[in-house]
Amino acid sequence: MYKDLKITVVIPCLNEEQGIEQVMRRMPAFVDQVIVVDNGSTDRTPDIARSFGAEVIREDVRGYGRAYRRGFQYATGDIIVTLDGDHSYPVDAISYLIEALLHLNADFLNASRFPVRNRNAMSFKHKFGNMMLSLAMSILYLRWVRDSQSGMWVFRRAILPYLSLESDGMSFSEEIKAEALKHRRRIRFEEIPVQYSSRLGEIKLNPWRDGAYNLWFLIKKRFTGARKGASI
Repeated sequence: MYKDLKITVVIPCLNEEQGIEQVMRRMPAFVDQVIVVDNGSTDRTPDIARSFGAEVIREDVRGYGRAYRRGFQYATGDIIVTLDGDHSYPVDAISYLIEALLHLNADFLNASRFPVRNRNAMSFKHKFGNMMLSLAMSILYLRWVRDSQSGMWVFRRAILPYLSLESDGMSFSEEIKAEALKHRRRIRFEEIPVQYSSRLGEIKLNPWRDGAYNLWFLIKKRFTGARKGASI
């Protein structure tokens, strides 16, 4: 519990045995529920997560967004925090982010990786692509967003019914932010920077393919919305 609020951390994982142990070792004691969504790992990721007390949920259909949508169904906390299993996002910043969410009276807080302080954490190609996608979201939704592709968010579970989430893939990162911005009268969106580090384990992102698809998805989402009935 954190200030009488139950905290759930959701972590999607696919072969992250190198990173998940470091993530779990640094998990704050006040976190009530850790959900690791195993997206078909062939290594020891689920076993390591369970050994640290995580609730491991299997999602056989591959996809970043698919894993998150599955994990959110099992989240019971008042506040949900998301992390990647590769230890690239700062686990020790969870209390800082929750405090910021409460202080700003926000409903959705995006943890921006920019400015990137660790030069080894993100290549120029990835940085440029992220900047272009963030600029596109900012223009489309008339709200400055520094990091539309960040995978670390803190939000109140109560907003989930308002979010029409359909993406099964990497575009889920931008979709959940787009949905929060779309409901700006109900959902207060804020953004603050965090320290971003080099990931542990294999890189699964294809920058050109995923970047092009994410741009297309963002435009489609803005002008056509989600499929009827789409949800977590």
